Amino acid sequence: MSETVRGVISRSKDADVELVDIVIPDPGAHDVVVRIQACGVCHTDLAYKEGGIGDGYPFLLGHEAAGIVESVGEAVSHVVVGDFVVLNWRAVCGECRACKRGQPQYCFATFNASVPMTLTDGTVLSPALGIGAFADKTLVHEGQCTTVDPTADPAAVSLLGCGVMAGLGAAVNTGELKRGESVAVIGCGGVGMAAIAGAHLAGATTIIAIDIDDAKLEQARHFGATHVLNSRTLGAGEGEDQPLVAAVRELTGGFGTDVVVDAVGRPETYVQAFYMRDLAGRVVLVGVPTGEMRLDLPLPDVFGRGGSLKSAWYGDCLPERDFPLYTDLYQQGRFPLGDFVSERIGLGDVEAAFARMKAGQVLRSVVLV
Repeated sequence: MSETVRGVISRSKDADVELVDIVIPDPGAHDVVVRIQACGVCHTDLAYKEGGIGDGYPFLLGHEAAGIVESVGEAVSHVVVGDFVVLNWRAVCGECRACKRGQPQYCFATFNASVPMTLTDGTVLSPALGIGAFADKTLVHEGQCTTVDPTADPAAVSLLGCGVMAGLGAAVNTGELKRGESVAVIGCGGVGMAAIAGAHLAGATTIIAIDIDDAKLEQARHFGATHVLNSRTLGAGEGEDQPLVAAVRELTGGFGTDVVVDAVGRPETYVQAFYMRDLAGRVVLVGVPTGEMRLDLPLPDVFGRGGSLKSAWYGDCLPERDFPLYTDLYQQGRFPLGDFVSERIGLGDVEAAFARMKAGQVLRSVVLV
């Protein structure tokens, strides 16, 4: 039987979010109703609110979530009622060309719930990244649920659902960072901080954090940075002749780093990333650019420097492999997942949390339901 619960929606572009009643329908055959315990406030949710991800208003926001399976569809076999799960937006299909060639992290046909959630007047909601978890409960496909250690803190492990996984996966999975290698991370927000923590976990010996905020750079040391650089203090430059590039090379014997993670996603930071790596080094773009951005690089430099230029989608993660792994490492005290939780708030506090996020005052606000 359908039920009415609370949910946070964005009704129109740039309007303040609203806490309203929403309707959770009966689950379809492969659908699952999850009672949300915690959900992180992610930049992607802000992008939905501000019109940066389509115009399918009203959006049911929230996607970085953990909770308890409350009811399941008749054909569900992946989870059972009572399971503690972290939600993901890459429920792989197993049938598309990416899955069939053994690269399910690039699945082109991921699953979502088969029936829509609505407002009480019947208006269909667009759930953020197919999840919509700023709510008492949400409806997802069974493949969007990954079971993890039920004794873990929901506020901490919920962050594996997006931002933390995107950052650490960019370094470890996409960047293929190896023990003893060097890495530079541009941008020390939540995603960049997770890349730094992932690099530390992977055994990188030189980890250079780059930002324009000294407070964030100091925090980066806590997550494993061995060196910090304030790019604003160093000043501007062109192409390869930038003070920031020179500073990174000075810290790496004159060569540049093996891997650079661009967690900002702007043309100027990408150019910096391109030139501050060693010959045959790897650049990983995980910061999400906007539609009007364009990149200008000399093609001979692209050829001459070699290496690889990659984009990290969801940190190239496989939720069924990675979520339990990093939950266990967190539980063992080997990965500082809980340190990404800056504050714990209620469903009615999301709009204020967006303001704090835009001001750079938090790594993650986490809604406790």
